[in-house]
Amino acid sequence: MSFDPMAVAVDWLDAYRAGDIEAILEMYAEDAVVHCGCGGVKTITGRQALRAYWLDRLREYPAGTLDDLNHSDDGTIISYVTSTGVMSALFAFDATGRIKELDCSPSH
Repeated sequence: MSFDPMAVAVDWLDAYRAGDIEAILEMYAEDAVVHCGCGGVKTITGRQALRAYWLDRLREYPAGTLDDLNHSDDGTIISYVTSTGVMSALFAFDATGRIKELDCSPSH
């Protein structure tokens, strides 16, 4: 099955902006890993940990507008505005188009 990695990244940002925790979690592969460089580096794995991470993100750091969107060798890079500034997220996907790895951090 074919998918558009840039469209998945935009759908992710749309779900984030809408505060739709179920839509966000559905986008992740079962074995997904999130590396978060916000306020200290954290690595998040497992469904319960992802849910807790996203509940905090949605409450404390709601996403605003899209800043930039680009292809990368590993997937897609999206930049977006939050209450603390511009964030950058690098997505890597599995063959079905689900997020297998997300690296996010403040943009420099």
